[in-house]
Amino acid sequence: METTAAPSPHSLTDQQISGLTAKKIFFGHQSVGNNIIQGIRDLASVDPRLKLNLVKSSDPQSISGPAFVECEMGQNGNPQSKIDAFSALLDKGMGAQGGIAMFKFCYVDIDSSTDIPKMFASYRDEIGSLKAGFPAVRIVHVTVPLTAGEPAAKVWIKSLLGRETSQEANLKRNQFNDLVRKTYAETERIFDLAEIESTHDDRSRSYFRRGNQSIYTLAPEYTDDGGHLNEVGRRTAAERLLFILAQS
Repeated sequence: METTAAPSPHSLTDQQISGLTAKKIFFGHQSVGNNIIQGIRDLASVDPRLKLNLVKSSDPQSISGPAFVECEMGQNGNPQSKIDAFSALLDKGMGAQGGIAMFKFCYVDIDSSTDIPKMFASYRDEIGSLKAGFPAVRIVHVTVPLTAGEPAAKVWIKSLLGRETSQEANLKRNQFNDLVRKTYAETERIFDLAEIESTHDDRSRSYFRRGNQSIYTLAPEYTDDGGHLNEVGRRTAAERLLFILAQS
């Protein structure tokens, strides 16, 4: 698994970028995904080598030639809808064509009540079935994005009122992401969005402690609203994604 120390697209060789632009890639997402796509556009605007054919379409099999195809997929708050939509999309034709395919959950897909083992089992089983049925497709796994931490006083007040805190939801997101890493890190590609989001420029991490565990959170410099990525955050995530895809 690549780490967040991966170089930016400006550090990729011309040959690597040429290979990247020759691939067919599909990325299913929602709002944070839109932030990342804008980050790719930001990078392409300052690096003339990044001549990616960015196409918005829910029918990637209908796009001929190399392309980076993206679309919003599934319903936020319903992670199973995203698993089902990804499976249906590969069934429609891209699975037989081959290429790279990936999708991401959103932070709103996981809250304090989410049954993480059940959600991960559904994801793992469907991905296993897709890999067996469509060996020409390279599936890249994506960790669930995080939200920023809350001040201790706000957490305390919410707890007193019986309201969910960002800590409880981020705890569950960390649990899902740990399962992704433990299951796939040794054998498959992972775009570790959660690690990227929680890593500061100085390589330290944004987190809170729960017992003897570090629970990672979205670094405040990457967001303006506590969940979506600002210009700095989207560029940081986009450059890491392009690096992973160039190696896939």
